[in-house]
Amino acid sequence: MRNYNKNLLFVTGTRADFGKLQPLAIEAIKEGFKVTFFITGMHMLDKYGLTKIEVSLNNDFETVEFLNQRDGDPQDVILSKTIIGFSDYVNELKPDMVIIHGDRIEAIACSIVCATNYILSIHIEGGEVSGTIDEIFRHCNTKLCNIHMVSSEDARKRVIQLGENKKNIYVIGSPELDIHRENSGVSISEVKKRYDITFDEYGICIFHSVTSELDKIDTQAEKFFQALCLSKKNFVVILPNNDPGSEVIKEKIQKLDKKYFKVLPSMRFNYFSELIKNCSLFIGNSSAGVRELPFLGICSINIGSRQTNRGLSSSIKQIDNFDELIIKEAILENWNKRFVKDLAYGKGNAAKEFVNLLKKDELWEKNLQKKFKDSL
Repeated sequence: MRNYNKNLLFVTGTRADFGKLQPLAIEAIKEGFKVTFFITGMHMLDKYGLTKIEVSLNNDFETVEFLNQRDGDPQDVILSKTIIGFSDYVNELKPDMVIIHGDRIEAIACSIVCATNYILSIHIEGGEVSGTIDEIFRHCNTKLCNIHMVSSEDARKRVIQLGENKKNIYVIGSPELDIHRENSGVSISEVKKRYDITFDEYGICIFHSVTSELDKIDTQAEKFFQALCLSKKNFVVILPNNDPGSEVIKEKIQKLDKKYFKVLPSMRFNYFSELIKNCSLFIGNSSAGVRELPFLGICSINIGSRQTNRGLSSSIKQIDNFDELIIKEAILENWNKRFVKDLAYGKGNAAKEFVNLLKKDELWEKNLQKKFKDSL
């Protein structure tokens, strides 16, 4: 097809969004598209594991790095820096299409650049709901981007409610499930050796700050980690994103007893995949708990408001209050429980769906002048 020589630019700012974009990029490369990754955000920071290295490991695509923040920069400053850096780069590269994921500040900066420069853009995983400022950013990205590749029928309906043209919305599923469906390429013993995890059984904990609840984060984190300690179970704890309030959480994590807890700044995605496939339980407030764990049929305990209404699988146990005893009992009750796999976010074939759409001429002929479509 004549579109195969198109230049695709993917934007990645975190370990999480790279895990979702990587399968799409690899499948596009197989079909002959040229792929470049614009690497910024947390990837560039030492304290979060300098994960730009992982992005650059794949020699099939080009990469460009942009440091968009210093430690302690507020979100609006990060936004403005990213707009300037990304604008300079796209004017140099002149991509045919930009692929943007989700709800981070880097994503919205790049969406703004694409919209103001009339660059064709795809928003991955729009139409989601959650309990933080992420939801605001996500819906802003939906309004700024031209094409929407969503993870579920519910998400499609929400994007329509936002006034987007139905013809520009495609349900492909959650891309990270593609990786979890396949063999990770490493054994659990290799994972444990690489990251010095000595536990036979373990839970996984990822706990982020909720930016609209910063006045409560100290108490929330204290009670949450106290509950994990009371359970007397072993946990692999992965550090939170660099959102406001994350330093408070990290202070609590630093005090955890190394006898029961292994703390990691980040992991390679295929190693993380193997780790969660073999865990006894997942706990915290990460999107992984409402997407990846249900897909794998493993119990996840979601704490607080960060993922409100985002996942309804029977394997998800929701706890709204930060009560140490309630959380502890939930851990003990659900440890090593297994469930039927939940396919609400797809079957693990998002990358194939993505590339099949890229191969259609109609995708490249979209009108970049957006119009609000009433859904009444």
